[in-house]
Amino acid sequence: MKWVWTVALLLSSLTVPAQTPIANKDAERSKLIALENAWNQAQIHHDGAALERLITDTFVYTDWDGTLMNKAQFIADAKDTSTDVKSASNTDVNIYFYPGAAVVTGAYHTVGSTKGKSFDHHGRFTDMWILLSGQWVCVASHTNLVKK
Repeated sequence: MKWVWTVALLLSSLTVPAQTPIANKDAERSKLIALENAWNQAQIHHDGAALERLITDTFVYTDWDGTLMNKAQFIADAKDTSTDVKSASNTDVNIYFYPGAAVVTGAYHTVGSTKGKSFDHHGRFTDMWILLSGQWVCVASHTNLVKK
């Protein structure tokens, strides 16, 4: 009977993928904050190529108004020059690490105009990042507006 449990334990361990813990959380925290800031700059400058490097092909985005976008839609939206983001900044950023992954939460403030109509958005965001081939890439993002 003891061998049945040994075999069961061995088989169950084979089905669990190896997950590497985050070794230097301070360094990885700095990288993720820099990536979040690069994301803001890419949106200000309509830089689809920069966003292309930051998100995965299976990226899913839920915008503050409930709009759901995939990678192509998100990049097309960011490249749309009818929206002019003058400034975008993050505050209250927290990072929660998991083996090979991180969840980044924070507050954001964006100011600009879309199709000639001004906006001044204050909101919250949650981004899910994974380490893929040694690089952080975002797989999902969610934003919502907060009344100010």
